[in-house]
Amino acid sequence: MTRIAGMAGNRGRNLLNIADRAPGGAELAVVLATDADAPVLEAAADRDVATEVVPLEEGMSRREHEEAVLEALSDHEFDLVCLDGYMRILSDTFLEQAPTTLNVHPSLLPSFPGMDAWGDALEAGVSVTGCTVHVVTDATDDDGEVIESEVDAGPIVTQEPVPVYEGDDADSLKERVLYEGEFRAYPRAVKWFAEGALEVNAADGEVTVDSDLPSVGDADHGGLPTRRLVSSDRLDALRYGENPHQDAAVYADYTCDEASVVHADQLNEGAKALSYNNYNDADGALNLIKEFDEPAAAVIKHTNPAGCATADSLETAYERALSTDPMSAFGGIVALNRECDAETAELITDSFKEVVVAPGYDDDALGVLCEKENLRVLDVGELGERRTERFTEKPLVGGRLVQERDLQSISVDDLEVVTEREPTEEQLESMVFAWQTLKHVKSNGILFADGTETVGIGMGQVSRVDAVRLAAMKADEHAEGKDAEGAVMASDAFFPFPDGIEEAAKAGIEAVVQPGGSVNDDDVIAAAEEHGMAMALTGQRSFRHD
Repeated sequence: MTRIAGMAGNRGRNLLNIADRAPGGAELAVVLATDADAPVLEAAADRDVATEVVPLEEGMSRREHEEAVLEALSDHEFDLVCLDGYMRILSDTFLEQAPTTLNVHPSLLPSFPGMDAWGDALEAGVSVTGCTVHVVTDATDDDGEVIESEVDAGPIVTQEPVPVYEGDDADSLKERVLYEGEFRAYPRAVKWFAEGALEVNAADGEVTVDSDLPSVGDADHGGLPTRRLVSSDRLDALRYGENPHQDAAVYADYTCDEASVVHADQLNEGAKALSYNNYNDADGALNLIKEFDEPAAAVIKHTNPAGCATADSLETAYERALSTDPMSAFGGIVALNRECDAETAELITDSFKEVVVAPGYDDDALGVLCEKENLRVLDVGELGERRTERFTEKPLVGGRLVQERDLQSISVDDLEVVTEREPTEEQLESMVFAWQTLKHVKSNGILFADGTETVGIGMGQVSRVDAVRLAAMKADEHAEGKDAEGAVMASDAFFPFPDGIEEAAKAGIEAVVQPGGSVNDDDVIAAAEEHGMAMALTGQRSFRHD
């Protein structure tokens, strides 16, 4: 266990934060102050942390005071010294006898050293400041006098950026740097030290942090980094969030090179702006139609596909996508992967839609679409061949989940047929289409497809059997001009039991594509054989939980 000697000047909020969080299992062993009335002493004692006071007596030199500090700390075991507002510049008298000593400074050093880092940042008009945790090095001459240029000049361990907002004063910025900067950076540095990831070479003035490298990935550090800094700018304040009682805004990453609804042009001036849910659904719709090279259309409702299809023409693709579930498509989002023409636009405006997303519109299509009041028309520009955004993230209370995007793409050659009955070429094509579409259906997800169009989708069920039943119900009751008879079924994860296959057989399914990997695969395959179904495995699942 790493034990810390903390040296503070007043409130010692960073030390108390470290004590409460115990980063890497580190423990605050003792707190020392120069003033017996320093609030940190009482707060430390309340946490059963030992305290020491070494007043700066009149006539006491720097080196004499440091010798007294070392004497006071000699009764305590510690492996690391952490300063927090300790208003004494340390010399080699202390630093050569003590273990590694860290300090936190309220700026991104080397910018704004000194006593008023917050005021200096405001005066300079910077938009970002922050804090720096660094190794404390000797900043005195042979006589113990301070060399100003050497203060806060030790090797940097870690930094944390903090924005400066219009209207900030020194007090508001000081609080934000503490809570958003120092409370993150200082425990991080202590954690690295406690875990043996922080190596200090005092002779060369260098710090090596092994943990500040990606935790997975190849030699060029292509994996997920230990630290992830993301900066974005508020593009617009939204009317509200998912619900009217929630405030919301949309932030933009201007380095994004991929077609995006955030950066799309809204072509029909005067229509109301996009809502939080519009952005979320439109993003899901756009990501779905990016899967296909052929003309493709999708209708999204509450981030789930109500229908999707590819065809020889955009008009036909949209017509087939809509006919999967026209009732649910009411008030939905339409996404197209080709320039929208007038014929497709006419079909879109036949019923109420919230947003249309496409890589362009011809003049006739715009004329049709813009006649619909409050139908938002988004032009995302050229889709391109590459999807450049690598990660997605989901904020959690107290943190966030980050993962690589699910960019898997399968072909017929990737499918492993496991039944006596071989799928037809058309069924194989349907399997690939269904799998690429199913990636965008919330799990547990089941999708029925005929050719390259959906006929029934069951999404977001806690039971995979219920997802099959829902897809069958949608195909039988909501689809127009098509049904599940003879269709292909795709499942985003394996069937744990044969019951899902039994339900599919009742619906008329003749071929199944699924990941495989269940301990009951043999029973599931046997059920498919019993019902004369063809079955192929992808070897990879496609969960979507957001």
